[in-house]
This record gives sequence, C-alpha cells and structure tokens, in this order.
Amino acid sequence: MRLLAAFVAMGAVTYFSRLLPLFVLAHRTLPPRVLRFLEAVPVAVLAAFVAPLVLAPEGVLDISLSNQGLLVTLPTVLIAAWSRSLILTVVAGSLLMMALRAFA
Repeated sequence: MRLLAAFVAMGAVTYFSRLLPLFVLAHRTLPPRVLRFLEAVPVAVLAAFVAPLVLAPEGVLDISLSNQGLLVTLPTVLIAAWSRSLILTVVAGSLLMMALRAFA
C-alpha cells in the first residue's frame, strides 16, 4: 500500500509540475528572447546526455582513436547537419557503429 501511495504521489508531483507553468503562462505573451531560450533547451539537454557517453564511455575522458563512440559521432553529426533528418541521422549513426564494431 505504501508503494502505491508513493507512485501516486510521484505521479501527482510530476503532473502538477508540468501543468502549473501551462496555467501560469497560458494567457501571457513571452518575450522573443525567452522563446529563443526555450527553443534551445531540448538541444542542450540532449547534448548534456550524449557528451559524457561519447567523450567518457568508461567514466574517464577518452579522446583517442580507440573511442568508437567518438569515431562514429563525428560523421554522424556531419550527416545530421547535411540532411537535417532525424531518421537518416539515427540510421546512419547506427550503421556506422555496426560497421565499426564488425570490422574493427
């Protein structure tokens, strides 16, 4: 019963923490500078997740040719910049990693 109460409490906190800004900001116009900042947040969060996995796969900074994640990330970023397609980028990055692991 305590576990169920904990799940319900966590769900309520999550729900209301997302709902509150919606109600507070629903009838307000945000300045363009704030909107530009908010548009960049998803990219910054993704970079914060990916950078440690690529640059320190074993928990220690590894900028060497033995770091397979780093070797695959560089061409994948170029493909992303060129194509501007999420699915093409994911497929290309996956295929590059598969090829590197198969032939390395």
